[in-house]
Amino acid sequence: MKTQKREKMKNRFKSYRWRKKNSTSIYFLLWAIFAALSFLVMSVASISQRIILSQSYKQEASREVTEKGRQVKGVLSRDVPEWTGGNYSGFLRFLSQTYDVRICILTESGEVLFPQEENFSPDAPELQEGLGFAEEMDDLLKALEHSEESYAVHDSGDEYVYITKIPMYQDSSTYLYVGKSLMLLQMSISRMNVRVGLVFVFLLVLSFAISSAVAGWLAKPLSEMTDKAWLLAQGDFNVDFHGTGYGKEMAQLAESLNFARDELSKTDRMQKELIANVSHDFKTPLTMIKAYASMIMEISGDIPEKRNKHAQVIVDEADRLTSLVGDVLDLSKIRSGIDVLKKTDLDMSAYVYETLDRFAYFKDEHGYSFITDIDEELYTCVDEQKIGQVLYNLIGNAVNYTGADKKVYVRLKKETKECFRFSVTDTGKGIKPEELPDIWERYYRSSETHKRPVKGTGLGLSIVKTILQKHELAFGVDSEVGKGSTFYVIFPYSAEKEENASVNA
Repeated sequence: MKTQKREKMKNRFKSYRWRKKNSTSIYFLLWAIFAALSFLVMSVASISQRIILSQSYKQEASREVTEKGRQVKGVLSRDVPEWTGGNYSGFLRFLSQTYDVRICILTESGEVLFPQEENFSPDAPELQEGLGFAEEMDDLLKALEHSEESYAVHDSGDEYVYITKIPMYQDSSTYLYVGKSLMLLQMSISRMNVRVGLVFVFLLVLSFAISSAVAGWLAKPLSEMTDKAWLLAQGDFNVDFHGTGYGKEMAQLAESLNFARDELSKTDRMQKELIANVSHDFKTPLTMIKAYASMIMEISGDIPEKRNKHAQVIVDEADRLTSLVGDVLDLSKIRSGIDVLKKTDLDMSAYVYETLDRFAYFKDEHGYSFITDIDEELYTCVDEQKIGQVLYNLIGNAVNYTGADKKVYVRLKKETKECFRFSVTDTGKGIKPEELPDIWERYYRSSETHKRPVKGTGLGLSIVKTILQKHELAFGVDSEVGKGSTFYVIFPYSAEKEENASVNA
């Protein structure tokens, strides 16, 4: 049996490992998420920095070319200084060097009037091809036309251009062209790209390392809990789950797993006790049946009185065995959900009296007293057969554990407009506070010894608990050591009873 169990567990582990190999680990997922996030943040930062730098430089270039264009226009609006010797082209080149801009005087068609080299004719093709602004002039004139000022600033791609009309000849339109090169921006961006690229690679490697460390730190408790969970699945209830230092949620998970461990341990212990007790309870009547059957065959077969006595023992033990099997099957069916509740309206007042009639034998033969306090016509909607088991088991439990006065108090009283209360009280030694949580478990035995006139299987209160939980009814026990115990159940009125009560009211 153990070998088969180990093989089964081994196969489950193989299946688990296969699923583990064919699924993505949370460590990799966390690392990938953190790494992708780092990459995204750095990419956005790099691109935004480049955009911001470009826009800032262009704004500064636009402002600068506008300011210097106005200054140049102001200078040209006056006469050419005498020290230039009347060399207008030389004066413009002087201004260009002074203001660090390119200065030209253009016609409306884009022809360069100034500055000109003395060795070249203005009509020379080489000069027109090198200095001509015919294509660009159309864009400049459109920009000037749409400008609300007397000038316009135009982005020609390689430089920012200040264009304005300047009077030089009476019969022709001439324009002042002042250009600020963007080469510095392009060089700055190029250098920045190299630097940012190096920083980007460094930070990316660093972020991958940090992501790996953080992912490992977060995945570590989960990995440990997984390994311990498999140990728990193998029956090791000494494992301890802990998530301290990994956040509130991990600590809560560890606490929940520890709670599950304790409950599984309790269930495993109860299961072993159940098997041991059931095996013992099965073995005892079977041994008795076999022994008395042998006695009939060997000793009392020809003696009617002894034969009948021995045969009655066999019958009693068979009844006890049948009762045990019935209780085990009932408990199994109720807990598994196979046995569906069949609820009907039931007069609990009459039903309690009917259940008490089954204990008349103990009243007549053993001197037990059943003191009742039962309100009439209290209806509820329940499964009659299952609630009958509850009433019988609770009253039988009180008979078994009541005191020397052999008194059992049975009450059925109205509580509120919505419900009434059934209770059974004994006068026994009571239940210790530390034992109260366990009395509803299968095969629970009180630490006190009792002579039990009502034959039971040890499953009575467990069956009661299961049936009442299926009905979703409130129940419990109040007990005081030395004074006895009271088991109670709260029943809601049936819908029909509530309607009649409201009409009568």
